[in-house]
Amino acid sequence: MFGKGAGEDSRVRVKICGITNAADALAAIDLGADALGFNFFPGSKRYVDIQSNAEWIAQLPAEVCKVAVLVNPMPTDAIEFANLPFIDALQLHGNESPAFCKILAERGIHFAKALAVTNQDSLVEVPNFFTNTILLDSISEGGFGGGGKVLPWAVGRRVVQSHPALRVILAGGLTPENVADAVKEVSPFAVDVASGVEFSPGRKDRGRLQAFFAAVRRI
Repeated sequence: MFGKGAGEDSRVRVKICGITNAADALAAIDLGADALGFNFFPGSKRYVDIQSNAEWIAQLPAEVCKVAVLVNPMPTDAIEFANLPFIDALQLHGNESPAFCKILAERGIHFAKALAVTNQDSLVEVPNFFTNTILLDSISEGGFGGGGKVLPWAVGRRVVQSHPALRVILAGGLTPENVADAVKEVSPFAVDVASGVEFSPGRKDRGRLQAFFAAVRRI
């Protein structure tokens, strides 16, 4: 995940999720986004229909990783999204099992598995989801992230320390105001933000985007 050329340097990568239009995508790219997330789950407030949005997504720069965010897809649907020429990776944000993830891994599909951090005792053990990339998120009202709720960072820190081979992406209520503290506490491979840089669901605020990137770079 995060496409070619991500390398293994120590900088924190940035994924901007919930992209719904070309203007926001290009603004995020101009500011240095490593990855963009497109929510193809119809129940999301940031849902984008693949049929009507494929053209502009396909025209985005190839060097930016484009991630299809899915929730409890059928294996055939997940494979179909992964085979789209303008999609570089999947983000599984539902209750997908290790067995499901193994099917994708055996096909060479790049994906991240999102895990819900509910309390200080959650994620004591992280199952083998057949990927080196996991995303830690909080539980939203709808149950699948994007609600702006901050997760217990101490749990994130323990996951990073206990699983050094994993690339841990930290999400859950990140904002320009708290992302620096979150990174210092957790030391994630990457951070993921949606609602924290928006003026309404699916509409990014350029000023908050700028402030978010500036905060990450100051660390």
